[in-house]
Amino acid sequence: MVKKIAIVLVVLIAGLLAFAATRPDTFHVERSTLVKAPPEKIFAILEDFHNWGEWSPWDKLDPTMTKSYSGAERGQGAVYSWSGNDDVGKGTMEIIESKPNSKLVEKLHFIEPWESVNTVTFTLTPKGQETEVTWAMDGDSPYMMKLMGIFTDMDEMVGKDFVEGLANLKALAEKG
Repeated sequence: MVKKIAIVLVVLIAGLLAFAATRPDTFHVERSTLVKAPPEKIFAILEDFHNWGEWSPWDKLDPTMTKSYSGAERGQGAVYSWSGNDDVGKGTMEIIESKPNSKLVEKLHFIEPWESVNTVTFTLTPKGQETEVTWAMDGDSPYMMKLMGIFTDMDEMVGKDFVEGLANLKALAEKG
């Protein structure tokens, strides 16, 4: 009986591992909101990493994390580094493309709790008296991430933070 249970467990684990291998090699997370502010006001907030703490959902997870800024003051070439507790980890962001008032692309390099490099894109689209702000993140899904993805959904996990961050950005941009 024990032998049959062991065989069934091995087959189930092998099936799970094989299924993980069939998962997509990349991921994409995206959320949008409408903000009652012109693109230039929103862009000014986004292109300056010194503003990140005013709207980022992750800053609230570790208010004591260390932050440093290097490179350009804002826009292309600006770099933001952080190191914090297990909730925020350690990493850097660098603005690698800046199209004033319409698009900002960042290279996001997580160092801890696990290493990964992703691309973050903010797109601003005028919609009458409002601006649609879209926050997207794209990256590779190595095998361990595919395996974890069977039990947790990256879109749900990061998407809720994007929704919170966009709500904070909206409130900040719509202030006086």
